[in-house]
Amino acid sequence: QVQLVESGGGLVQAGGSLRLSCAASGRTFSSLGMGWFRQAPGKEREFVATISWSGGTTYYADSVKGRFTISRDNAKNTVYLQMNSLKPEDTAVYYCAARRGSKTSDYEARYDYWGQGTQVTVSS
Repeated sequence: QVQLVESGGGLVQAGGSLRLSCAASGRTFSSLGMGWFRQAPGKEREFVATISWSGGTTYYADSVKGRFTISRDNAKNTVYLQMNSLKPEDTAVYYCAARRGSKTSDYEARYDYWGQGTQVTVSS
């Protein structure tokens, strides 16, 4: 079993930055592929970014490519999402997810564990 706890969300003006963190406990963190997803009001949850167990492979949704960076620190059992140049359309609840397969995935159903989410609000 894996427990995931997100932090770092908040209110920021357009053009600003936030860094989300996701702390994992339980199963060996370094064996897990990790991802970030988000859900805006009235919309389905969507993929944001994913990172492999080693951090050597990352993949981003087109909507965030060049603005967001996913990274991980296996010594701290933590994955991060650095969000720059934020836009109002980035407003959503952001979820951290882990999958027992160590590789990346943009497919929600391939993730086995989910955090409770953290709210990010970008004002115009």
